[in-house]
Amino acid sequence: MNKVIVICGPTASGKTRLSVELAKKLNAEIVSADSMQIYKYMNIGTAKVTEDEAQGVEHHMLDMVMPGEVYSAARYGDEAYKCVTDIFARGKNVVICGGTGLYINALIRGNEFPGQNMETGTRRKLEERYDMIGGEAMHQELLAVDPESGERLHPNDKKRIIRALEVFYDYGITLTEHNRIHKGKADRLDSIQICINPDSRELLYDRINKRVDIMFEQGLLDETKELLDNGMLAGTAAQAIGYKEVLGYINGEMTITEASDLLKQKTRNYAKRQLTWFRSQKNMNWLEYSAEDTFDDILQKATEILAANGIKL
Repeated sequence: MNKVIVICGPTASGKTRLSVELAKKLNAEIVSADSMQIYKYMNIGTAKVTEDEAQGVEHHMLDMVMPGEVYSAARYGDEAYKCVTDIFARGKNVVICGGTGLYINALIRGNEFPGQNMETGTRRKLEERYDMIGGEAMHQELLAVDPESGERLHPNDKKRIIRALEVFYDYGITLTEHNRIHKGKADRLDSIQICINPDSRELLYDRINKRVDIMFEQGLLDETKELLDNGMLAGTAAQAIGYKEVLGYINGEMTITEASDLLKQKTRNYAKRQLTWFRSQKNMNWLEYSAEDTFDDILQKATEILAANGIKL
């Protein structure tokens, strides 16, 4: 088999368990496509796969860099692609698992992202200006030069607003136009993409709420304090959903219950954005399940999707 199997979907939808079971049946190794799980020591807050959950299946692209280090979609695409080619060279198959659509596209399509692999100084200046004048003003600036990107992004999405402006100021082309140019490029990896998702918003939100409760039970508060004490909650890591909300409690800005409720709300909002992205992707196979479906039912649905695409387990 020379195709990669992509298991994507919103947070808490069941990607990890499904990808592990499929990897076992396919003699495959798993390549993570999660923009926060690439950071070391950020385990509970990112729902990083545990040793028990992995069931002996080799996972790649986890714990790649220290928290606070800048890590781009372009870098991920390059490093993950090397992982994939190495796995194939060793005679095994590949399952890609994750919810970061930009990372999945960087790996599958091999898109080039201007301004991501070099530091011109523009990014630092934009970051300083964002901190000085605020997200609303910077968002308006983006809307003026790249309305399509601006309409997609929230004023609080500092990282992506700055990236879009950086590309425009350094290269004279909007990020929207760049993506349009590269959209027609042939994919460098042949893939079967499956988006796993509960069939109702209520079921997804219930799964998210339960996951947050489990994170606190597993020690999310202690993990956040340890990262903070070691000076690791900086840069992108500091903006990660989970840690940012717990910091509000640590800093005395809210109660632990309020922090938990806020984390649930932010995670639900993130899941909605993830689904918007995956619904915009062509050739996506949707695997939807109800509250009555067992995991075996879900696995059977995945098996049928793969069989319809020429892969028999």
